[in-house]
Amino acid sequence: MSLQPLLVELGTEELPVKALPGLAQALFDGVVDGLVRRGIAVDRDGAKPLYTPRRLAVLLPGVGGEQPEQHSEVFGPYLNIALDADGQPTKALQGFAAKAGVDWRTLARTTDAKGERFVHRAVTPGASTRALLPEILREAIAAMPIPKPMRWGDHDYAFARPVHWLVLLLGDAIVDAELFGLRSDRTSRGHRFEHPSPVWIPTPGDYVDALRAARVLVDPDERRERIERQVAHAAAAVDGIARIDADNLEQVNCLVEWPSAVACSFDREFLAVPQEALVATMEANQKFFPVLDSDGRLVEHFIGIANIQSTDVAEVRKGYERVIRPRFADAKFFFDADLKQGLASMNAGLASVTYQAKLGTVADKVARVAALAEMIARDIGVDPASARRAAESSKADLQSRLVNEFPELQGIAGRYYAAAQGETPDVSAAIDEGYMPRFSADAIAPSRTGQVLALAERLDTLAGGFAAGLKPTGNKDPFALRRNALGLARTLIEAGIDLDLGTALERARDIVGAVGKDAQAAWADVGELREFILDRLRSYYAEQSVPTQQFEAVLAIAPKSLLDFDRRLKALGEFATLPEAAALAAANKRIRNILRKVEGDIPTRIDDALLEAGAERDLAEAVSQALAQTDDALARRDYVAVLGRLARLRPQVDAFFDQVMVNVDDARVRDNRLALLQRLADRLGSVAAIEHLSG
Repeated sequence: MSLQPLLVELGTEELPVKALPGLAQALFDGVVDGLVRRGIAVDRDGAKPLYTPRRLAVLLPGVGGEQPEQHSEVFGPYLNIALDADGQPTKALQGFAAKAGVDWRTLARTTDAKGERFVHRAVTPGASTRALLPEILREAIAAMPIPKPMRWGDHDYAFARPVHWLVLLLGDAIVDAELFGLRSDRTSRGHRFEHPSPVWIPTPGDYVDALRAARVLVDPDERRERIERQVAHAAAAVDGIARIDADNLEQVNCLVEWPSAVACSFDREFLAVPQEALVATMEANQKFFPVLDSDGRLVEHFIGIANIQSTDVAEVRKGYERVIRPRFADAKFFFDADLKQGLASMNAGLASVTYQAKLGTVADKVARVAALAEMIARDIGVDPASARRAAESSKADLQSRLVNEFPELQGIAGRYYAAAQGETPDVSAAIDEGYMPRFSADAIAPSRTGQVLALAERLDTLAGGFAAGLKPTGNKDPFALRRNALGLARTLIEAGIDLDLGTALERARDIVGAVGKDAQAAWADVGELREFILDRLRSYYAEQSVPTQQFEAVLAIAPKSLLDFDRRLKALGEFATLPEAAALAAANKRIRNILRKVEGDIPTRIDDALLEAGAERDLAEAVSQALAQTDDALARRDYVAVLGRLARLRPQVDAFFDQVMVNVDDARVRDNRLALLQRLADRLGSVAAIEHLSG
């Protein structure tokens, strides 16, 4: 059966920018799903949602012309209900036949577990795709995620924005349909300003080119590539490099139909303001692209994207520069005022700002974090004075005018203020880095002092949250404890910090109780919080494709530090690739099961005189050698070497279980063999509970 191309286009008022890609995808998926569910053949090779701010489109290269034959099977009453004693139809059978529109004698019979019953089977020709498309399109639109549908005119139609035209073509013919009070046709519309006249679409295959000729790039990938190319070219023309943030690019892509880059500039005096504030203004507020030098420093240029190919680019440039200036002027005023105020004055104001009712003020939190930072610094060999100094200034910028205007600059602004008042680069940088990682894909703090502050901050947040009864429930996590737990874990692991997690949590709990205003550390055991943190690691390692069994194998032995946890897990991953791994895991599982059933104590030493020649003595000697050869590696935490050496025990372990009975009648021999298995199990489980690798 030949396939024909299909085009659906909904023309609208400008759609919500952030919702646009999702709306387009939903319409595309809804149409494809509607066709597939009706058994209509669909060729979607290379097909994707097409959209601009004023339209949503579905363009499929091939769609079948009709459904296949429709087979139906409707079950009727069982024979004992359908027929009377004389074999004549009862009212139940007559009603079933009448509903099916057939004589009861033509009904087929079938048998199931309950007996024989009547069944009506029918084959009907499939409906044409042309006839089904209006229904498919209505269903697809009804299923679109539109939280606040808009109504327009004097009717009850509702959509994300008012709909003004409808194109619906199958092959070269219009599919007759009516939606939103509009009759379908083949007339689209071009650019609102550059080509306001109707655009004739002969066939679906002509759609993209016809709109391009009308100054509309309906393919979002083509539009995005044009924006990136033009922005990069405009930045290079002023000897700069464009900063193209993915989210900003996507939003600009959803704002224009015919993008045109315009290079602009601003007064150099504004470069005295933290560049993050200027970048935030350009990207978040104006959707402009900043320009940087080769060292990543902001220069006095930016790129705007117009939705027209203007004949007077200078006027467009002037408008963009005019709109950015007052925002930059505000940022400079805030920054200068903050510099005059100073961090000490800002810090003093934190005593009047409540952090959390049970945990006191922000100043209380700063005091707790400073105490923790000093302790952690001593533990890992960082200057305690620098760590405390950074912690004591870490929240001061919350009182700044700049952060009040740009909340995303918390820590960043503090870094600038600290540097301006003569703090060391280490302390200044740490004030900013203490917030890292700020989001899931963000890097951890790069400096050791920054890492200490990041750890102290998160330990206090977690301990305080649990002490104040703010544990996350369901989707509710007002203090972002899940994010803080993952940030804590990532910093410890990725920075290579070997810190006893349980001890650190106990310190944080105790400090919360001592410094917090009304917090009561009702949870005396920090085990619950430790488990909460470890649970965040599940997703962390799942994203790295670490098998669940390997994670559980390390979790079972509860390493004290997360860095040690990570090292064991990586070593276990290498071990799992060895051909001996599965057999040793199964053997260790068998050993654990044997030892678990033992009543009483197992001897701690092995009596060589009780060892029988052959497999038993071979295993004892092999275990003794393996212990001697892995003691040093285990002490050095070279877990790869430990597991690699233990893998060589497989032949002796296999032979032992093939030839030796453990639970013999002679108690002395039995206990000696149990002692041997215990020694083997202890070393096999010294890195991880490898029995978890056995299904």
